[in-house]
Order: sequence, then C-alpha cells, then structure tokens
Amino acid sequence: MGVNAISDWEIIKNGFDFSYLLDLLSRVIPSLVCITLHELSHGFVAYKLGDDTARRAGRLTLNPLKHLDPIGLLMMLTVRFGWAKPVPVNMYRFKNPKRGMAVTALAGPVSNVLITIVFLLLYGALSPFLDGGPTAGEYVLEMLWLTAYMSLGLAIFNMLPIPPLDGSKVLFSVMDEGAYRGLMRYERYGGLALMALSWSGVLSRPLSAAIQWAFRQLLPIAWWAYDAVAILFS
Repeated sequence: MGVNAISDWEIIKNGFDFSYLLDLLSRVIPSLVCITLHELSHGFVAYKLGDDTARRAGRLTLNPLKHLDPIGLLMMLTVRFGWAKPVPVNMYRFKNPKRGMAVTALAGPVSNVLITIVFLLLYGALSPFLDGGPTAGEYVLEMLWLTAYMSLGLAIFNMLPIPPLDGSKVLFSVMDEGAYRGLMRYERYGGLALMALSWSGVLSRPLSAAIQWAFRQLLPIAWWAYDAVAILFS
C-alpha cells in the first residue's frame, strides 16, 4: 500500500510541470500585492478623513480576498493592468466632500507608485545575490520585477477618467453635484466597458506604451540600488 502510494506520487511528480505552477504564482502574487495595498490605501485615507465606511465593511485589511474583483484580477494576469473591488466611500462624511473624495481616490494610484519604487529598490539591492543563482532566487527577482511593473500599471490605468476607476472620481469631484450623481449611475457598467476596450486593443496598446515609458523612467532606481549594494559588499 505504502509502496504503491509512493510510486503513484513519483508518477504524478515527474509528469507535472512545476515550472507552470511557479510561473502562475509569479503573476498571481504580484497582482494580489498591488491590488490589496491599492484598496487598503483608499480605505485608510478615507478613514483618516472622517469616513469609517470602509472600516465597518471590513476593507481595512491586508486580506486580498476582501478586495478582489474577478474580472479585474483576470485583467491584471493577462494584460498587466486591472482593478479591484471598489472600497465603499461615503463622501458626505468628509468635512469637504469633493476634496475628500478626490484625495481618497488619489491615494490608490499614489500608493502604487510608491510600491513600484520600493520593489525596484529591492530588485536592485537583491540582484547581486540572487541573479544567476538558484532557480528560487530567479523567481524571487521575477516577482519583484513584476510587482513593480504591475503596480505602476495599476496606478496609470486607474487614473483613466472612466468609472469605476479612480481618475473618474477625481474628475467627478470637480463637477457639480447633479452631474456627479448622474455619471456615477453608470459606474456599474464601467468594468465591462474597460474589459472590452482592453481586449479589443483600443485601450491596451496605448496604455501599455504609456506604462512601459513610465517604467523606463523609474528603472534607474533599481540600477542605483544595485550599484550601491555592489560597492558596499565589494
């Protein structure tokens, strides 16, 4: 019985391509990091500005399951940008509703830019030790790189003025209340529209070009960290 079980396990192990699982994890983990911290930032800033709606809804958490939008996660995994389940915000709990809404909306993209900077620093600092080493080290570097890239993509993508993205909330915050309420009625259809635009190439091509350009501007951060560590340990 035990021998047969071991033999069966060996067949399964030898026939299964573990590199596929590692590749999948190297995309899923960065996506979850970017989405979770993005939404947590929205909720935290809203809470600090006087709105505890996100806290009462259980959204001030690092649990990624609380923040996932299935379609948005699929977009993150396939085209490297997407969205999460929007954090509930009651703008009328802010002392200045429109300004509070704009600041809360901006908190997500700003947090993603900061995440990009931090992960580029980590990538550069760890590259002298992990680059060209064991396979595990290569996957760590790949995840750091992908997290930095996806986070920047999430920041840029979310600044588009299309509901339910953050850019729409910033734009709507400067409108009069009637126009704001009218446009927000269509927020529920925004995700489907974004998915169609992205997969058709109408949105994904120019957006990918913008993300790649912005990422190249931030890459010197990684090279600076690499040089600093190399000098320190030379």
